Amino acid sequence: MNLFSLARKNVIGNLKNYGIYFISMIFSVLIYYTFVSLRYSEEIAANMQKWEGMKSVFTQASIILILFVAVFIWYSNSFFTKKRKKEVGLYALLGVRKRKIGTMLFYENMIMGIGAVGVGIVLGTLLSKLFAMMFLKLLDSTVEVSFSISSEAIVNTLIVFAIIIVVTSIHSYRLIYRFQLVDLFKAEQEGEQVPKPSAFSAVLAVALLITGYWTVFQPMTTSVQMGRNFLIIFGSLIAGTYLLFRYALIYILKIAQKTKSRYYKGMNMISTAQLIYRIRGNTRMFTMIALLSALTLCAVTVGSSSYFTITKDAEEEAPFSYMHISQGASFDGQVRAMLEGDQEHPIEAKLDVPIIRVKADVTNFYYHPSGHDMRAVPIKLISASTYNKTSDVLNRQGLIELQDHDIAIIQPRYATFTDNEVFGNTISVNAQTDSQTLTVKQRIVGRVLPWGFPDLVFIVSDTLYAKLLPGLEEVTYKGYVVKNQGSTKETSTSLMKLKTDQNGMSTYYYQYRQNMEGAGLDIFTLGFLGLVFLAATGCMIYFKQLTDTNEDKARYAMLRKIGVSRKEISTTIAKQTLFVFMLPLLLGVTHSIMVLKALTAIQLISGEILIPVMITTVLYGAIYFCYFVLCLGASNRIVSR
Repeated sequence: MNLFSLARKNVIGNLKNYGIYFISMIFSVLIYYTFVSLRYSEEIAANMQKWEGMKSVFTQASIILILFVAVFIWYSNSFFTKKRKKEVGLYALLGVRKRKIGTMLFYENMIMGIGAVGVGIVLGTLLSKLFAMMFLKLLDSTVEVSFSISSEAIVNTLIVFAIIIVVTSIHSYRLIYRFQLVDLFKAEQEGEQVPKPSAFSAVLAVALLITGYWTVFQPMTTSVQMGRNFLIIFGSLIAGTYLLFRYALIYILKIAQKTKSRYYKGMNMISTAQLIYRIRGNTRMFTMIALLSALTLCAVTVGSSSYFTITKDAEEEAPFSYMHISQGASFDGQVRAMLEGDQEHPIEAKLDVPIIRVKADVTNFYYHPSGHDMRAVPIKLISASTYNKTSDVLNRQGLIELQDHDIAIIQPRYATFTDNEVFGNTISVNAQTDSQTLTVKQRIVGRVLPWGFPDLVFIVSDTLYAKLLPGLEEVTYKGYVVKNQGSTKETSTSLMKLKTDQNGMSTYYYQYRQNMEGAGLDIFTLGFLGLVFLAATGCMIYFKQLTDTNEDKARYAMLRKIGVSRKEISTTIAKQTLFVFMLPLLLGVTHSIMVLKALTAIQLISGEILIPVMITTVLYGAIYFCYFVLCLGASNRIVSR
């Protein structure tokens, strides 16, 4: 029997123990192959409005996946090697040279990696059409995708994972040179030392987390406030999480020890002592998984939130089915002829919307758009009568009436101010003769013009509009409402080819498709990345728990000899395992909710958030529960043997 045959036999013999790792590796390869194959898909590229942007997103997602998988494989190998130190020591004791043992470990890792990559690529090829159809379904696209084998995706996947596997295999090869023979046999007897309690560090951990959560609810209306607050939030949560698991958790468990009535009940003494004993080894893993869980939950929620409000967002960005700035009889007639020629989408209403474009001093106004001198910010003025006509055409409720120098602000698309924050604010506009100071008396929700930054539109009385008009720039927007505006692909595509900075062409369908493609892409990429992260982090906890259980076999055997029942031991293992799985998950969910609150405050999340948070958290918890059940079953089998 040569080394390769021995390595192959070892892999087959340990496949039951490494099964979850192998499945996680296959899933990672499958998702990476899917991203790469979609990036090379010509059928999808031909039917997407923003395909170049989508390709870059797939590329970025692939890079993130590669980095994470590399860390995951490296981290997992450290568990495998620790578990097999005694076996490696036995080979050395029998006279096998270190170079031979290292070569065998190298072969084993290569066999596992090549097997996972091969199965992942095969599954990816077989399921490529299914994943493409899922992607297009999220984009609400009717494109037909045929089954195909992407040679570029296969080569790309083979190269990337070959590098990862070779590097980790070399790491396994070098393992044997880092330990003496006696160290290998005593690996399971080394144990872990209980970290010394630190009251200061424990209090600091709680203080940091409270500071981070408190900062979430502080104002973030300027770029300086945003940068400062998010630096405090992320810094506090990262440092606080580590210190919580490293020191504060010790105090919580020590308090449990001092609660005598509960501590001496059943096997609580054993389970509590075991958790304290293992706390040092779990600190980094708990911290990484809690932070990674928070990141994953935030990413998936952000990616899916806008999917629930695609229609609403499109109506906010493009209130009319079609709208453009008048460019003279020739251009306006060309647009009208194209719309009238679309018999499937007849015009239901059309309206001219004259507005004044002027620069205003908004120093005394609550909202300050970034990148502009506060004394000369571009704004748009629309008369009250024109606004009322527009509202009627768009089927909105309520009419507006304004006095002389009173004005109303139409809520900008990405601003969050309230009535109390803007009522009584003033802006100054330079008219032909003198400067006019206008006072905000109302706030209107419901935009009437296509979105453009800075999105400041004020409604003025008809009298004031006529007074300001001489000497200022007036332009007329031409708006059209058509039937079934969500299916005007051909006409919208033709009109968007005419778009220039001067005519400001806007179509509802273009915005709707852009939002649909963006939201669908986010759900697809972030959703699958989240599943990979979840599978990998669950796998890490699984391996750590099995490693600890293997090291504690002798202790559990001693408990059986002194009369402890199998049921009591199983209950003790279940409590410890549940604690290890639940603690980082609960902290990760709490962190994600706080971060999402902060992202909502700065309008990075503008869509529905409650439903995505609930769905994501429940799904995340359900998959972790499955890992818990698998880990509990495997631990009980180890102890039973």
